[in-house]
Amino acid sequence: MTVLLTTLPNGLRIVTERMPGLASAAVGVWLTAGGRHERAEQNGIAHFLEHMAFKGTKRRSAARIAEEIEDVGGYINAYTSREMTAYYARVLEPDVPMALDVISDIVLNPVFDPKEIETERHVILQEIGQALDTPDDIIFDWLQEAAFPGQALGRTILGPAERVAAFGRKDLTGFIGEHYGPDQMILSAAGAVDHDQVVRAAEVAFGDLAPVGRKSLQPALWQGSERREVKDLEQVHFALGFEAPSVRHADFHTAQVYTTALGGGMSSRLFQKIREERGLCYSIYAQTGAYDDTGMLTIYAGTSAEEIGDLAGLTVEEMKRAAEDMTEAEVARARAQMKAGLLMGLESPSGRSERMARHTAIWGRVQTVEESAAEIEAVTRDDVLRFAEGIVGSAATALALYGPVNRAPTLDRLRERLAA
Repeated sequence: MTVLLTTLPNGLRIVTERMPGLASAAVGVWLTAGGRHERAEQNGIAHFLEHMAFKGTKRRSAARIAEEIEDVGGYINAYTSREMTAYYARVLEPDVPMALDVISDIVLNPVFDPKEIETERHVILQEIGQALDTPDDIIFDWLQEAAFPGQALGRTILGPAERVAAFGRKDLTGFIGEHYGPDQMILSAAGAVDHDQVVRAAEVAFGDLAPVGRKSLQPALWQGSERREVKDLEQVHFALGFEAPSVRHADFHTAQVYTTALGGGMSSRLFQKIREERGLCYSIYAQTGAYDDTGMLTIYAGTSAEEIGDLAGLTVEEMKRAAEDMTEAEVARARAQMKAGLLMGLESPSGRSERMARHTAIWGRVQTVEESAAEIEAVTRDDVLRFAEGIVGSAATALALYGPVNRAPTLDRLRERLAA
C-alpha cells in the first residue's frame, strides 16, 4: 500500500492510499478550521456551519444529500474539533465519484436557507442542553476552559446558547470566506480508490477556488484553574488535567505511553488500584490529547460524594508512585497497546483516511506505519519516568468537578499533595 500526495496550484492537498482487497472506500474533506479558529464573538459558528452543510445546496435538498449516499448503502457524516472540521463518507468502490461530488457540494455550495437555519439552530440548542445533562461529557469542556481560560482553545466547540441563538446567514458565510479556502483543505481517501481519479474529481470541484491564506492561531497559554459546578447528581464527576506535549513535541509518544500505563486500560495503575482494589468507582481512565502547540493529559472518574476525597487522593498518590517505580513490564505493555491500537485502526479505510489527513495537516506528509511504530517502540522506561516526574512536579494543573462536590479537595490541595 502506497500513500500518494498531490497538491493543486491553489493549495488543495489530495492524499490517497489504495488498500488491496477492499470493496469500499472512505473519502472526505478535512479543513484546518475548527473551534480554535473562531473569534470570541464567533464561538460555536464552526460547529453550526458543519450542521448547515447538510441542510441543502444549490443542487441538492437536505433529503437528497442523505438519500444519494444511503441509496447505495453508504453513510455520510461530519464533525468539528478544536483544530479541524471534517466532512466524510463511506461507500462502495463504484460510488466513490458520487460521494466526492456530494461532499464537495455540501462544502462549497450550502444555501443557508433561513428556515433551515432556524430549524438547525433549535437542533444545536437541544444538543447543548443534552451536553449539560451528560456530566461525563460536559466535564471535559469545563476542564478545557479551566486550563485555558479566556482563550480560543478553552472555549466550547458547541458555543454558548446565547451566541448560537443569535447567529445568522452572514455569520456563516463570513466564516466560510475566512477559512474555507482550498489551501485550508485536505481531500483524503483510502480503500478502493484510484489516486488519479480522485485528483481529477478534485480539480473539477475545487480547482477554480482561490486560496484564502493560512490564519494564525492564538498561542495557547496554559493558566490552570478550578471549576466546580454543584448539582444534585448521584456522583461527583472528577476531571484533573495537566499540560502535555504538543503533537510536534519530542515527548509526544512518551506522554502517550505514560498515560496508557497510568490509566489506559484494565491493567493500568489507576484502574487496578482505585477500581479493582478499592472499588471507589465504576470508570476511571487517563488520556492525552495533543494540539498544534500544546496538549492536555486528563484523568477522569466518577464516584460518590463521600468517596471523592479518597479517589482524588489515591489518584495523586498513584501518579507520584508511577514517577518512582514504573516498571519495564508496564512500559512494554503500554507500547504494545499503542502499537496494536495503531495497526487495528488502520485496518479500516476510515481510520486510514483520517490519519492521512491529520498527518498532512501537521507535517505535510504521511508517516509510514513503520515510522509511527518505531517512534512508539523507541520510548524507554527512563523516558517515561522522566516525563512522569515532570508531570508530578508541574504546577500546570487544572480541575473540573460536577455534582455534589462539597467534600471534593481543591486544586490547591491536590497541588500540595503532588508536591509533598
